[in-house]
Amino acid sequence: NDFVSYLEQGKVMGTRCKKCNLVFFPPRADCYQCLGSDMEWFEVSGTGELVTFSKLQYAPVGFEQDLPYCIALLDYGDYKVFGRIDKEIPDEEIKVGMEMKIEVRQLPEERLTYVFTKP
Repeated sequence: NDFVSYLEQGKVMGTRCKKCNLVFFPPRADCYQCLGSDMEWFEVSGTGELVTFSKLQYAPVGFEQDLPYCIALLDYGDYKVFGRIDKEIPDEEIKVGMEMKIEVRQLPEERLTYVFTKP
């Protein structure tokens, strides 16, 4: 799929409706606002503001070896991005309101993901 292809290139991408300009992350093929399907890709770049976060002690199948880790929501202005906070950032440094950026990371077994890091 295109999202994974972009991750392989080191890019985290969302989609934007060409008809009404509504922005989506994760990417969508169709716009729920105008029901259009003419979408374009855009790169999630720059920094977003940490809106909220939570430390997980249980994980979905395939991510058990990563525990514990923090999930978070970043506000990029026109859209929000849900993801994981880089495990290299100590818990005591994670604060609501801090600026963070997004990076692609390699996981075991040739899997790709993205994480939030310090700018």
